[in-house]
Amino acid sequence: MLGRRWWVPWLWLAPGLALLVVFLVYPVIDTFRRSFLDGKSEDFVGLDNYEFIINNPNPLVADTHSALLNNFMWLTVFTVITVVLGLVIAVLTARVRYEAVAKSAIFIPMAISFVAAAVIWRFMYEINADIGTVNAVVTSAGLERTAWLQDTGSPLTLLQPQSEGGVIRGALSDVANAGPDDLPQPFQINNFALIMVGVWMWTGFAMIVLSAGLKGISTEVLEAARVDGANEWQIFRRVILPILSPTIVVVATTLVIQALKKFDLVFVLTGGRFDTDVVATLFFKQFFQNGEFGQGAALAVVLLLFVVPVMVIGIRRFQFQEETR
Repeated sequence: MLGRRWWVPWLWLAPGLALLVVFLVYPVIDTFRRSFLDGKSEDFVGLDNYEFIINNPNPLVADTHSALLNNFMWLTVFTVITVVLGLVIAVLTARVRYEAVAKSAIFIPMAISFVAAAVIWRFMYEINADIGTVNAVVTSAGLERTAWLQDTGSPLTLLQPQSEGGVIRGALSDVANAGPDDLPQPFQINNFALIMVGVWMWTGFAMIVLSAGLKGISTEVLEAARVDGANEWQIFRRVILPILSPTIVVVATTLVIQALKKFDLVFVLTGGRFDTDVVATLFFKQFFQNGEFGQGAALAVVLLLFVVPVMVIGIRRFQFQEETR
């Protein structure tokens, strides 16, 4: 009966496919087309917009190199810290009595919208120690308060003592003299401050997924390792980590995609100022604020080219896991 009415499934799929074409496929094709046109989307300019991204001719208006480097730092630092913290917390909470309560407290940031979280952390990073929690902690430790979201100095500048009688002396004072010119462009304190907000929000996600994978490990395997004389570190490194590796890859893939298309936290906290632009915020500025439609479209295409391979790898990994079950 279904063979004679082969069109019935397509009839049910038609509304969803139509929305997909209108709101996803067509915008992607149109963006790709605009990336070869000028700022007004009228004249064909070939690869000029992509050369603009590569050559970075106007860094005061659109610093494409800084945006790409910042995205790379988000991709590496954000992903690594979040995965490691999520794994450590998943292992530790499995050993406490009130596991559900502990996990709920850590997962709460995921229930907050990214814009709301950004507003919260704007107050947390406030330079006034009476308002900013972070600076209140820093000054109570005898260190200088810092404009976390504005300072483009290196993280090592935090070690600058308040006076000659400060608690930080000797070698630390020498290290404290390192300034912005001593480190590559993306390694700025404000970029690290932004990344820490992302880590705070996504650690709960990593913890929950990795905790589910941890629960799936047979207790018989762990007990067998203990009987063979393995200590807890050896069990974690040689038993738990290899078994959890597929789950870790899934979590890392999700976080990489999030890092590549990060926009909301950066836009609300700094608006891309102070050399904190990423590709997504720079695209928004060029397309919607500066009216450079061609350059904005080229940036969007570059971002898409970064995200698609990661998504394909993640999907293939998931399919491979399903086939091996």
